[in-house]
Amino acid sequence: MSEHTITTNDMADPAARTALVATLDATPGASKPDPILVVDHIVRQFGGMTAVDVGHLEVQRGIITALIGPNGAGKTTFFNLITGFDKPTSAKQGAHWSFDGRKLDKTSASSVAQAGMVRTFQLTKALSRMTVIENMMLGAQNQAGENLFKSMFHGVWRAQEREIEAKADELLARFKLLEKKHDYAGSLSGGQRKLLEMARALMSDPKMIMLDEPMAGVNPALTQSLLGHIQTLRDEGMTVLFVEHDMHVVRHISDWVAVMAEGRLVAEGAADTVMSNPAVIDAYLGAHHDTDLGDDALLTDEALEEIEAEVAAEEAERQAEEEAEGLR
Repeated sequence: MSEHTITTNDMADPAARTALVATLDATPGASKPDPILVVDHIVRQFGGMTAVDVGHLEVQRGIITALIGPNGAGKTTFFNLITGFDKPTSAKQGAHWSFDGRKLDKTSASSVAQAGMVRTFQLTKALSRMTVIENMMLGAQNQAGENLFKSMFHGVWRAQEREIEAKADELLARFKLLEKKHDYAGSLSGGQRKLLEMARALMSDPKMIMLDEPMAGVNPALTQSLLGHIQTLRDEGMTVLFVEHDMHVVRHISDWVAVMAEGRLVAEGAADTVMSNPAVIDAYLGAHHDTDLGDDALLTDEALEEIEAEVAAEEAERQAEEEAEGLR
């Protein structure tokens, strides 16, 4: 299969993804056959320190791309810049980035989201004093009830609201949160809030989702669930760009890896290739040159079963404590 016959719809097929990735140039900043995101000359300085200095980066449409690097490499700052949550120092000095052919270098975070590029955060942004379903419904775009004039006429927006709630219910069921629908978001566990944030992001039907350390602080059982959801998004045709430190996760779900160090893009390639790159070993793994952080032996079925049993016991204990408090 040639690169010209491979389409985004083929990405659910592992063989098609492998064929596509095999055509990609592993040179940092190299062009992609069908980039959905193109970034040029993004620089962000804080005082005398340069946090981000990315000359050129392209993200291939329809695959899972991992953005890795040591702490302080500039990954989250880079996310903030291209999603409109921060402005580059090079804003008037050649900084440009486009998404799906649309220039975004002078747009707000809300405009970026409306263009189809949504993100999650390291620390979840669930609104704790609102219910799970209320959090979900906030994620839908172009709601008639948000217009001050239309909001006064119940019949104008009620039908749309029912459709939005039905869509939210489907996503909550998919992420196994439907039974928590009427619970306050603040009562969810850390992993459940991660799931809620991802589900809420999907309410806007994005073309690309950007996940900032989605596995951070999540127990191992929910980590497996999150991994499955991310792969499903890719298989449904969505592009995924995520920041992650866990090399097991990077190796097992990413189709392509980009590496940042000291604010710069230092390597690109398939996961196995990147992890054996001397520049990446020096920048990311430091002195642990003989340690395989993606060792599959640590992910045996027996180990996962033990972890899931422990998590289930902890969840049962937590629910029992909540029920006891409710009887007081």
